[in-house]
Amino acid sequence: MNNIFLIGTHWGDEGKGKVVDVLSEKASACVRFQGGHNAGHTLVIKDKKFILHLIPSGILRDNVKSVIGNGVVVSVDALMSEINELKTAGISLEGKLFISQNCHIILPSHIALDKAREIRLGKKSIGTTGRGIGPCYEDKVSRKGIRFLDLQNPDIFHKKLSSLMEYHNFLLKEYFHESPIEVNNVEDEILKKYEEVSSFIIDTDEYINDLCKVGGVLFEGAQGTMLDIDHGTFPYVTSSNTTLPGVVSGTGVNMGLIKYGLGITKAYSTRVGHGPFPSELKNEIGMKIGEIGGEVGATTGRTRRCGWLDLKVLKKSIRINNLSGIALTKIDVLDQFDEISICTNYGQINYETFDVQDLEFITLPGWKSSTLGIRQFDKLPINAKKYIETIENLANTSVDIISTGPDREQIIQKINILDD
Repeated sequence: MNNIFLIGTHWGDEGKGKVVDVLSEKASACVRFQGGHNAGHTLVIKDKKFILHLIPSGILRDNVKSVIGNGVVVSVDALMSEINELKTAGISLEGKLFISQNCHIILPSHIALDKAREIRLGKKSIGTTGRGIGPCYEDKVSRKGIRFLDLQNPDIFHKKLSSLMEYHNFLLKEYFHESPIEVNNVEDEILKKYEEVSSFIIDTDEYINDLCKVGGVLFEGAQGTMLDIDHGTFPYVTSSNTTLPGVVSGTGVNMGLIKYGLGITKAYSTRVGHGPFPSELKNEIGMKIGEIGGEVGATTGRTRRCGWLDLKVLKKSIRINNLSGIALTKIDVLDQFDEISICTNYGQINYETFDVQDLEFITLPGWKSSTLGIRQFDKLPINAKKYIETIENLANTSVDIISTGPDREQIIQKINILDD
């Protein structure tokens, strides 16, 4: 079976969780390689909603291993909350969940610094989730961070935590004029919760590569291509590599073992938080798309900005991620529209005002009939098929999967991408 890399092609929220859940029916493992609990993957299974932030979506399948790779930064509080919610729902974790000992830990002081920085930036804030992700990655890069590995020795953990939080508290008090955070309370709380999760923590490097040699492994990214720290709409990006290079650095996998790249693409575009969004619809059409699509962030509860599909971004994502095919989600959201446009090109973006020069669109007739729950491509309305074929022709990439609703059964799989 193929090992597959999945990535959102735009700014996240493309529906990766559902696609991973569908593909994991025949998969052996799901691996998360970057980000933190600032991501939210929503899945609907038999009318029951699950929102996963850290643990890979494959955890809902009994036969699938779920691995949190070394590139992920972990809030122990968020991890424990998610574990408890899954256990309450009757989801087994023993022998299924594995967490890298090299994951860096998000501290309460990281969260305090994140929030203080956004407040200080005011109108120029990035629009982070305020969950400490960025400051944790900063400490990782500057070699001050604390990993799960450090918690195996309480003395080492105490020394590293005291030193790091002394630095954090200096910034909070002297620069941001915020209250410092008590180190001893943080230490006690993390050690206590570490005991509850330590059975899941291993050296995942070799384990992931061994899984890939058998096949059927899904590598699941958080956020989307245009939030990549290097290739996204900087500085309005996340703090990690969401793109293909992040898979290798965030897991240690041999790249030669990954045979297929799947780009998760909404039938329209959305963005949550601040930053440029060339095809955004600041009108009744954009509001209607958001209302029908339920475009509210699973992690933050913020309303997502909506616009027509941005083909320029899609083509860039295909190029830099070496994508083999597209999974087109939420096509049913567009069922009610007389006309549907695609943004094909634009010029310079002003990163102060977010204005864009020379926007170009093509407009296609809508299909004005329900696609909800359709499971065969031939049964889609003619104009819906033409819309999909137009995307394929413009992007020069096949649409291999089409989601026609939120439930795992509401899907069209034109090919089985897990097969060799």
